[in-house]
Amino acid sequence: MNNNIEESVKNYYGKVLKTNRDLKTSACSIDLKASKKLKDLINSIHPEVNEKFYGCGLIIPEAIEGSHILDLGSGSGRDSFILASLAGKKGRVVGVDMTKEQIEIAQKHKKYHEELFDLEDKNLKFVHGKIENILDTSLQLNSFDLIVSNCVINLVPNKEKVLKDTYKLLKVGGEFYFSDIYSDRRIPEHLTNNELLYGECLSGALYWNDFSNLAKNAGFKDPRVVSVKPVDIMNKEVRNLVDPIKFYSITYRLFKIQDLEPDCEDYGQAVCYKGNLDGSPHSIKLDQEHTFPKGKFKEVCGNTYLMLNQSRMRKYFEFAGSWDTHHGIFQNCNSKTIVHELSYDNEPQKSGPEEKDPSISCC
Repeated sequence: MNNNIEESVKNYYGKVLKTNRDLKTSACSIDLKASKKLKDLINSIHPEVNEKFYGCGLIIPEAIEGSHILDLGSGSGRDSFILASLAGKKGRVVGVDMTKEQIEIAQKHKKYHEELFDLEDKNLKFVHGKIENILDTSLQLNSFDLIVSNCVINLVPNKEKVLKDTYKLLKVGGEFYFSDIYSDRRIPEHLTNNELLYGECLSGALYWNDFSNLAKNAGFKDPRVVSVKPVDIMNKEVRNLVDPIKFYSITYRLFKIQDLEPDCEDYGQAVCYKGNLDGSPHSIKLDQEHTFPKGKFKEVCGNTYLMLNQSRMRKYFEFAGSWDTHHGIFQNCNSKTIVHELSYDNEPQKSGPEEKDPSISCC
Protein backbone atom coordinates (compact mmCIF):
# COMPACT_ATOMS: atom_id res chain seq x y z
CA MET A 1 0.00 0.00 0.00
CA ASN A 2 2.96 2.35 0.57
CA ASN A 3 3.55 3.05 -3.14
CA ASN A 4 -0.17 3.62 -3.66
CA ILE A 5 -0.21 6.05 -0.74
CA GLU A 6 2.77 7.97 -2.09
CA GLU A 7 1.31 8.33 -5.57
CA SER A 8 -2.08 9.25 -4.15
CA VAL A 9 -0.59 11.99 -1.98
CA LYS A 10 1.47 13.37 -4.87
CA ASN A 11 -1.63 13.46 -7.07
CA TYR A 12 -3.82 15.03 -4.37
CA TYR A 13 -1.41 17.87 -3.53
CA GLY A 14 0.00 18.26 -7.02
CA LYS A 15 -3.12 18.03 -9.20
CA VAL A 16 -6.43 17.57 -7.30
CA LEU A 17 -6.08 20.48 -4.87
CA LYS A 18 -5.83 23.82 -6.65
CA THR A 19 -5.77 25.94 -3.46
CA ASN A 20 -6.27 25.33 0.27
CA ARG A 21 -9.92 26.37 -0.18
CA ASP A 22 -10.50 22.95 -1.78
CA LEU A 23 -9.76 21.11 1.47
CA LYS A 24 -12.61 19.49 3.38
CA THR A 25 -11.44 20.23 6.93
CA SER A 26 -10.36 23.30 8.91
CA ALA A 27 -6.82 21.99 9.44
CA CYS A 28 -5.21 24.66 7.25
CA SER A 29 -6.85 27.72 8.80
CA ILE A 30 -4.42 30.43 9.88
CA ASP A 31 -3.65 30.43 13.59
CA LEU A 32 -5.34 33.58 14.89
CA LYS A 33 -3.12 33.48 17.98
CA ALA A 34 -0.08 34.40 15.91
CA SER A 35 1.69 37.61 16.82
CA LYS A 36 1.16 40.71 14.69
CA LYS A 37 4.70 40.32 13.37
CA LEU A 38 4.02 36.77 12.16
CA LYS A 39 0.65 37.71 10.70
CA ASP A 40 2.34 40.52 8.77
CA LEU A 41 4.99 38.08 7.52
CA ILE A 42 2.32 35.59 6.41
CA ASN A 43 0.45 38.34 4.58
CA SER A 44 3.66 39.47 2.86
CA ILE A 45 4.22 36.05 1.26
CA HIS A 46 3.39 35.83 -2.44
CA PRO A 47 -0.36 35.07 -2.88
CA GLU A 48 0.24 31.94 -4.98
CA VAL A 49 2.47 30.51 -2.25
CA ASN A 50 -0.09 31.28 0.44
CA GLU A 51 -3.04 29.80 -1.41
CA LYS A 52 -1.14 26.54 -1.97
CA PHE A 53 -0.17 26.27 1.68
CA TYR A 54 -1.59 23.09 3.26
CA GLY A 55 -0.18 23.17 6.78
CA CYS A 56 -2.17 22.76 9.99
CA GLY A 57 -0.30 24.92 12.47
CA LEU A 58 2.26 27.62 13.14
CA ILE A 59 5.79 26.22 13.16
CA ILE A 60 7.77 29.40 13.78
CA PRO A 61 9.50 29.14 17.18
CA GLU A 62 11.35 31.91 18.95
CA ALA A 63 15.02 32.90 18.81
CA ILE A 64 15.99 31.47 15.40
CA GLU A 65 18.23 34.23 14.05
CA GLY A 66 21.31 32.70 12.45
CA SER A 67 19.90 29.17 12.70
CA HIS A 68 20.43 26.28 10.26
CA ILE A 69 16.87 25.05 9.59
CA LEU A 70 15.36 22.09 7.73
CA ASP A 71 11.70 22.20 6.60
CA LEU A 72 10.36 18.67 6.06
CA GLY A 73 7.55 18.63 3.50
CA SER A 74 8.04 22.30 2.63
CA GLY A 75 5.30 22.35 -0.02
CA SER A 76 4.87 25.72 -1.70
CA GLY A 77 7.55 27.16 0.59
CA ARG A 78 5.45 29.43 2.81
CA ASP A 79 7.01 28.38 6.11
CA SER A 80 10.50 28.17 4.58
CA PHE A 81 10.26 31.75 3.35
CA ILE A 82 9.06 33.02 6.75
CA LEU A 83 11.75 31.06 8.60
CA ALA A 84 14.43 32.38 6.24
CA SER A 85 13.31 35.95 6.87
CA LEU A 86 13.68 35.44 10.64
CA ALA A 87 16.93 33.47 10.43
CA GLY A 88 18.43 36.30 8.40
CA LYS A 89 21.61 36.44 6.34
CA LYS A 90 23.53 34.35 8.87
CA GLY A 91 20.90 31.61 8.75
CA ARG A 92 20.15 28.86 6.24
CA VAL A 93 16.87 27.13 5.37
CA VAL A 94 16.53 23.92 3.36
CA GLY A 95 13.05 22.88 2.24
CA VAL A 96 12.39 19.29 1.13
CA ASP A 97 9.21 18.06 -0.59
CA MET A 98 8.33 15.07 -2.77
CA THR A 99 5.58 16.77 -4.82
CA LYS A 100 7.08 18.19 -8.01
CA GLU A 101 4.33 20.78 -8.50
CA GLN A 102 4.82 22.16 -4.99
CA ILE A 103 8.60 22.40 -5.34
CA GLU A 104 8.10 24.24 -8.64
CA ILE A 105 5.90 26.84 -6.91
CA ALA A 106 8.54 27.38 -4.21
CA GLN A 107 11.35 27.68 -6.76
CA LYS A 108 9.27 30.03 -8.90
CA HIS A 109 8.94 32.52 -6.04
CA LYS A 110 12.33 32.02 -4.38
CA LYS A 111 13.90 35.13 -5.92
CA TYR A 112 10.85 37.22 -5.04
CA HIS A 113 11.20 36.38 -1.34
CA GLU A 114 14.97 36.75 -1.33
CA GLU A 115 14.53 40.31 -2.54
CA LEU A 116 11.60 40.93 -0.17
CA PHE A 117 13.57 39.82 2.89
CA ASP A 118 17.01 40.99 1.72
CA LEU A 119 18.42 37.47 1.59
CA GLU A 120 21.05 35.80 -0.57
CA ASP A 121 20.81 32.65 -2.66
CA LYS A 122 22.84 30.68 -0.11
CA ASN A 123 20.24 31.41 2.61
CA LEU A 124 17.46 29.39 0.99
CA LYS A 125 17.36 26.08 -0.88
CA PHE A 126 14.63 23.70 -2.04
CA VAL A 127 15.19 19.98 -2.67
CA HIS A 128 12.87 17.55 -4.47
CA GLY A 129 12.84 14.37 -2.37
CA LYS A 130 11.01 12.16 0.11
CA ILE A 131 11.30 12.98 3.79
CA GLU A 132 11.33 9.21 4.47
CA ASN A 133 14.64 9.15 2.59
CA ILE A 134 15.95 12.41 3.99
CA LEU A 135 19.34 10.90 4.84
CA ASP A 136 19.86 10.22 1.11
CA THR A 137 19.82 13.95 0.25
CA SER A 138 23.44 14.64 1.29
CA LEU A 139 22.40 16.54 4.42
CA GLN A 140 25.00 16.42 7.17
CA LEU A 141 24.21 14.59 10.40
CA ASN A 142 24.16 16.63 13.63
CA SER A 143 24.06 19.85 11.60
CA PHE A 144 20.65 21.47 12.09
CA ASP A 145 19.68 23.81 14.93
CA LEU A 146 16.01 23.43 14.11
CA ILE A 147 13.87 21.06 12.03
CA VAL A 148 10.25 21.92 11.30
CA SER A 149 7.33 20.24 9.57
CA ASN A 150 3.75 21.32 8.95
CA CYS A 151 1.05 18.66 8.57
CA VAL A 152 3.25 16.23 6.64
CA ILE A 153 4.27 13.33 8.89
CA ASN A 154 0.70 11.97 8.91
CA LEU A 155 1.05 11.55 5.13
CA VAL A 156 4.17 9.39 5.49
CA PRO A 157 3.76 5.61 5.93
CA ASN A 158 7.03 5.11 7.86
CA LYS A 159 6.67 7.75 10.55
CA GLU A 160 9.13 6.03 12.89
CA LYS A 161 11.95 6.36 10.34
CA VAL A 162 11.26 10.06 9.86
CA LEU A 163 11.50 10.66 13.61
CA LYS A 164 14.72 8.67 13.94
CA ASP A 165 16.32 10.40 10.96
CA THR A 166 15.26 13.80 12.27
CA TYR A 167 17.00 13.01 15.56
CA LYS A 168 20.19 12.12 13.67
CA LEU A 169 20.16 15.37 11.67
CA LEU A 170 19.73 17.65 14.70
CA LYS A 171 22.63 19.08 16.63
CA VAL A 172 22.72 18.24 20.33
CA GLY A 173 20.51 20.91 21.91
CA GLY A 174 18.55 21.32 18.67
CA GLU A 175 14.83 20.76 18.34
CA PHE A 176 12.12 19.38 16.12
CA TYR A 177 9.23 21.88 16.17
CA PHE A 178 6.25 20.76 14.14
CA SER A 179 2.48 20.60 13.69
CA ASP A 180 0.47 17.59 12.60
CA ILE A 181 -2.94 15.94 12.82
CA TYR A 182 -3.56 13.40 15.60
CA SER A 183 -6.53 11.23 16.52
CA ASP A 184 -8.01 10.23 19.87
CA ARG A 185 -7.86 6.52 18.90
CA ARG A 186 -6.16 4.27 16.36
CA ILE A 187 -7.55 4.55 12.83
CA PRO A 188 -9.16 1.29 11.60
CA GLU A 189 -7.65 -0.33 8.50
CA HIS A 190 -10.64 0.25 6.23
CA LEU A 191 -10.16 4.01 6.74
CA THR A 192 -6.38 4.01 6.35
CA ASN A 193 -6.91 2.60 2.84
CA ASN A 194 -9.24 5.47 1.87
CA GLU A 195 -7.28 7.78 -0.46
CA LEU A 196 -9.49 10.81 0.13
CA LEU A 197 -9.18 10.55 3.91
CA TYR A 198 -5.43 10.04 3.59
CA GLY A 199 -5.03 13.09 1.39
CA GLU A 200 -7.07 15.14 3.84
CA CYS A 201 -4.55 14.25 6.60
CA LEU A 202 -7.09 12.19 8.55
CA SER A 203 -6.59 8.46 7.99
CA GLY A 204 -2.80 8.73 8.26
CA ALA A 205 -3.03 10.53 11.60
CA LEU A 206 -1.39 8.86 14.57
CA TYR A 207 -3.18 8.12 17.80
CA TRP A 208 -1.43 10.55 20.16
CA ASN A 209 -0.20 7.87 22.57
CA ASP A 210 1.34 5.94 19.69
CA PHE A 211 3.09 9.12 18.57
CA SER A 212 4.46 9.72 22.06
CA ASN A 213 5.94 6.23 22.14
CA LEU A 214 7.49 6.59 18.67
CA ALA A 215 9.04 9.93 19.62
CA LYS A 216 10.55 8.54 22.81
CA ASN A 217 11.92 5.50 20.98
CA ALA A 218 13.56 7.84 18.46
CA GLY A 219 15.40 9.63 21.28
CA PHE A 220 13.00 12.49 22.04
CA LYS A 221 12.34 11.44 25.62
CA ASP A 222 9.96 14.20 26.72
CA PRO A 223 7.65 15.49 23.93
CA ARG A 224 6.12 18.85 24.78
CA VAL A 225 2.88 20.29 23.39
CA VAL A 226 2.83 23.92 22.33
CA SER A 227 -0.81 24.13 21.20
CA VAL A 228 -3.89 22.02 20.48
CA LYS A 229 -6.73 22.85 18.10
CA PRO A 230 -9.71 20.63 17.18
CA VAL A 231 -10.13 19.95 13.47
CA ASP A 232 -13.53 20.77 12.03
CA ILE A 233 -14.71 18.49 9.24
CA MET A 234 -17.00 20.57 7.05
CA ASN A 235 -17.76 17.88 4.47
CA LYS A 236 -20.68 15.73 5.64
CA GLU A 237 -19.54 12.63 3.72
CA VAL A 238 -16.08 12.76 5.27
CA ARG A 239 -17.50 13.47 8.72
CA ASN A 240 -19.76 10.42 8.52
CA LEU A 241 -16.88 8.21 7.39
CA VAL A 242 -14.65 9.03 10.36
CA ASP A 243 -17.28 9.36 13.10
CA PRO A 244 -16.76 8.94 16.09
CA ILE A 245 -13.01 9.55 15.75
CA LYS A 246 -11.91 13.01 16.86
CA PHE A 247 -8.98 14.81 15.24
CA TYR A 248 -6.70 17.57 16.51
CA SER A 249 -3.99 19.77 15.10
CA ILE A 250 -1.21 19.60 17.69
CA THR A 251 2.08 21.48 17.66
CA TYR A 252 4.92 19.66 19.43
CA ARG A 253 8.49 20.58 20.27
CA LEU A 254 10.98 17.76 20.74
CA PHE A 255 14.49 18.49 22.02
CA LYS A 256 17.60 16.46 21.25
CA ILE A 257 19.09 16.50 24.75
CA GLN A 258 20.89 13.41 25.99
CA ASP A 259 20.05 13.58 29.70
CA LEU A 260 16.28 14.03 29.52
CA GLU A 261 14.37 11.55 31.69
CA PRO A 262 11.12 9.70 30.92
CA ASP A 263 9.34 11.50 33.76
CA CYS A 264 9.45 14.94 35.33
CA GLU A 265 11.86 14.65 38.27
CA ASP A 266 12.43 17.22 41.02
CA TYR A 267 15.97 18.41 41.77
CA GLY A 268 14.98 21.67 43.44
CA GLN A 269 15.82 23.77 40.38
CA ALA A 270 14.38 27.07 39.20
CA VAL A 271 14.71 29.39 36.20
CA CYS A 272 14.10 33.09 35.61
CA TYR A 273 13.39 34.73 32.25
CA LYS A 274 15.56 37.81 31.71
CA GLY A 275 13.14 39.54 29.31
CA ASN A 276 15.89 39.94 26.70
CA LEU A 277 14.27 38.19 23.72
CA ASP A 278 13.11 40.59 21.01
CA GLY A 279 9.33 40.60 20.77
CA SER A 280 8.85 39.00 24.20
CA PRO A 281 9.58 41.72 26.76
CA HIS A 282 7.22 40.45 29.45
CA SER A 283 7.17 36.64 29.25
CA ILE A 284 8.23 33.65 27.18
CA LYS A 285 6.43 30.36 26.53
CA LEU A 286 8.15 26.99 26.39
CA ASP A 287 5.05 24.87 25.93
CA GLN A 288 1.37 24.75 26.82
CA GLU A 289 2.09 24.32 30.54
CA HIS A 290 5.14 26.57 30.91
CA THR A 291 5.09 30.33 30.52
CA PHE A 292 7.84 32.27 32.29
CA PRO A 293 7.29 35.91 33.31
CA LYS A 294 10.20 38.31 33.23
CA GLY A 295 12.15 38.64 36.46
CA LYS A 296 10.49 35.87 38.45
CA PHE A 297 12.12 32.57 39.38
CA LYS A 298 9.85 29.57 38.83
CA GLU A 299 10.49 26.04 40.06
CA VAL A 300 10.86 23.53 37.23
CA CYS A 301 11.50 19.83 36.79
CA GLY A 302 14.89 18.58 35.64
CA ASN A 303 13.72 18.11 32.03
CA THR A 304 12.41 21.66 31.72
CA TYR A 305 15.66 22.95 33.23
CA LEU A 306 17.66 21.06 30.58
CA MET A 307 15.44 22.18 27.69
CA LEU A 308 16.18 25.77 28.59
CA ASN A 309 19.79 25.32 29.73
CA GLN A 310 21.07 23.07 26.94
CA SER A 311 19.37 24.71 23.94
CA ARG A 312 19.49 28.04 22.13
CA MET A 313 17.20 29.37 24.92
CA ARG A 314 20.02 29.41 27.47
CA LYS A 315 21.00 33.07 26.98
CA TYR A 316 17.49 34.23 27.87
CA PHE A 317 17.38 32.67 31.34
CA GLU A 318 19.06 32.67 34.72
CA PHE A 319 19.37 29.26 36.39
CA ALA A 320 19.34 28.23 40.04
CA GLY A 321 19.98 24.84 41.61
CA SER A 322 22.07 21.78 40.85
CA TRP A 323 21.70 18.04 40.38
CA ASP A 324 23.00 17.18 43.86
CA THR A 325 19.71 16.18 45.48
CA HIS A 326 16.78 14.30 43.96
CA HIS A 327 13.45 15.07 45.66
CA GLY A 328 11.34 12.51 43.78
CA ILE A 329 8.71 13.16 41.13
CA PHE A 330 8.01 16.81 40.38
CA GLN A 331 4.80 17.41 42.32
CA ASN A 332 2.96 19.39 39.65
CA CYS A 333 3.50 16.72 37.03
CA ASN A 334 0.46 14.86 35.69
CA SER A 335 2.29 12.86 33.04
CA LYS A 336 0.44 9.69 33.95
CA THR A 337 -2.98 11.23 33.33
CA ILE A 338 -4.54 11.30 29.88
CA VAL A 339 -7.15 14.05 29.81
CA HIS A 340 -9.53 14.65 26.94
CA GLU A 341 -11.21 17.99 27.62
CA LEU A 342 -12.09 19.05 24.09
CA SER A 343 -15.65 18.47 22.88
CA TYR A 344 -16.52 17.45 19.37
CA ASP A 345 -19.98 17.49 17.83
CA ASN A 346 -21.75 18.28 14.59
CA GLU A 347 -21.47 22.02 15.11
CA PRO A 348 -18.33 23.91 14.05
CA GLN A 349 -15.78 23.93 16.85
CA LYS A 350 -13.89 26.97 18.00
CA SER A 351 -10.54 26.95 19.71
CA GLY A 352 -10.85 28.53 23.16
CA PRO A 353 -8.05 30.20 25.06
CA GLU A 354 -8.05 27.58 27.80
CA GLU A 355 -7.66 24.42 25.70
CA LYS A 356 -5.52 21.75 27.35
CA ASP A 357 -3.36 19.13 25.75
CA PRO A 358 -5.21 15.82 25.79
CA SER A 359 -2.23 13.52 26.12
CA ILE A 360 1.17 14.76 27.02
CA SER A 361 3.16 15.17 30.19
CA CYS A 362 3.48 18.53 31.86
CA CYS A 363 5.05 19.80 35.00
